[in-house]
Amino acid sequence: EVQLQASGGGLVRAGGSLTLSCVTSGRAHDEDAIGWFRQAPGKERERVSCFSSSSGEVYYEDSVKGRFTISTDNAKNTVYLQMDSLKPEDTAVYYCAVGFDLIACLGTAMSRWGKGTQVTVSS
Repeated sequence: EVQLQASGGGLVRAGGSLTLSCVTSGRAHDEDAIGWFRQAPGKERERVSCFSSSSGEVYYEDSVKGRFTISTDNAKNTVYLQMDSLKPEDTAVYYCAVGFDLIACLGTAMSRWGKGTQVTVSS
């Protein structure tokens, strides 16, 4: 059973940084993709970044490109999202998820989702 636990959210001023962590324990062999998603109040959930474990390919949403960085520590079964130069519009609940492949991640069609962590960016 995959257990996803995201952490690291909080309140930060615009221009600041936060690092989110997600422990992905028990990932199945066919759950190749890891992704970060977010949902702001009154908005649909959107993808932020996707990573393919097998190919190392990384995708970033245009709105975060150059500011956010996804990385993994396989020994710790942990995926990170380093968020720099944060903006008020980055305020949302952030979720980590695992899925079959990068296409699933890009389509927000992930198989398992973790509980979210709140990120609030003040202006």
